[in-house]
Amino acid sequence: MHAQHVQELKQLSDLDLRDCTPEAICARISTIFHVKETEVALLELRGHWLNFLFPVELITAGAIPLSSSAVAARTAQTGKAELFNSFTEVTHFSVFELVKLGNNGLDAQVIQKLMSAPVLSTEEKIWGVIQVSRKAPNQSIAGPDFTPADLQKLELAGAIVGRLMTRTRHFSRSWAGRD
Repeated sequence: MHAQHVQELKQLSDLDLRDCTPEAICARISTIFHVKETEVALLELRGHWLNFLFPVELITAGAIPLSSSAVAARTAQTGKAELFNSFTEVTHFSVFELVKLGNNGLDAQVIQKLMSAPVLSTEEKIWGVIQVSRKAPNQSIAGPDFTPADLQKLELAGAIVGRLMTRTRHFSRSWAGRD
């Protein structure tokens, strides 16, 4: 792997345990992939549902059933990362694209390009899914295509995120009992 990619992923794994929130993790991921924070999604697997942890606006927008044909559900089911540089041609749950994210408002920004990778727990089990996208009114102005190297980097990031979230959840529970 390219030395710059290793350094970027090291910055992710160096997040302080107390600052290891979905927001902080996704902010780092957005920096690593040169996308807006609203172009990163982190979902947690709870039973037979994928629930959004980030963007925060999607937490109350609903959950994705594991049995659906959604890309995130397929990623969680198979444990395989996927890359789509023509995402508008892929059947997907576009309802989440209608939710206002950040200060952007509802506009013509739709997901044009997408990478999806599993988030693995410390036991190598599927903990959730991380997705990075490029949004724009059309594909020609959505930025560069994602590459196989980008997808590999996202897969490694998914493993790091899984370790961070597992430690954070354990940390939160252990400190919660001390108050």
